[in-house]
Amino acid sequence: MPVRFRILGSGSSGNAALLQSDDTRVLVDAGFSARKLNDLLVAAGESLARIDAIFLTHEHGDHAAGLSGLARYPHIKVFANHPTSQAVQRTLKHRVAWQVFETGATFRFREFEVSSFSVPHDAQDPVGFFIAHGTDDLFSKRHTLAWLTDLGHAPLHVHERVREADVLVVEANYCPLLLEADTRRPWSVKQRINGRHGHLSNEAARELLLAIASPRWRHVYFAHLSRDCNTPAAVELACAPALAALGCAFSVVAPGAGTPVFEF
Repeated sequence: MPVRFRILGSGSSGNAALLQSDDTRVLVDAGFSARKLNDLLVAAGESLARIDAIFLTHEHGDHAAGLSGLARYPHIKVFANHPTSQAVQRTLKHRVAWQVFETGATFRFREFEVSSFSVPHDAQDPVGFFIAHGTDDLFSKRHTLAWLTDLGHAPLHVHERVREADVLVVEANYCPLLLEADTRRPWSVKQRINGRHGHLSNEAARELLLAIASPRWRHVYFAHLSRDCNTPAAVELACAPALAALGCAFSVVAPGAGTPVFEF
């Protein structure tokens, strides 16, 4: 039974992805308004009414904005750790169907097994996810996806989580030269972005891939690009050589764009 994955939109203005099995549909993050999310899902042949759960990495609006419009969809379960759920709930007028996990713990939702791990970012308790489907036997092949965005650097425990993924979504947020030349952002914001609890640059993403270089990867997505301080061409120039020796396919997700469905 293949798993179907597609990024609905990615970048500083919003992030969300759709992960589907035959019986279950989940979002990884929901960083657009509920109306926009539904439009993106309809374009993908789905709708919010058919979503079963959301796996939430952290409370920033470009990952959690859609939760404010979920009052019409009380069936959607939202998985988050306690600090994240508290931070989001304080901004809402309705009660979300929270499913609270501890950072570092593994939880199950139907046929998906989800391992959370901490990442260094300036949020309450941000996490990445390692998501597995199937049991790797004769009847159910195991499929795995690692979701790794919004981190200022990659500690060793992150390397271990990413190494075993079939599909990897990794942040390549900014080009240092473009960030330095940007005139819209004050120095303090630039310091936040390139700090150890900010975002990964193209070069940092490349160094992470080189350090791990897993032969298991089937597809790597470079995501969460800054609209002002990065370009797909800059990401490809910095990162493509790191994957060439492995023969691994990759996609650079342009700011605001999504991706075609990928089955694995």
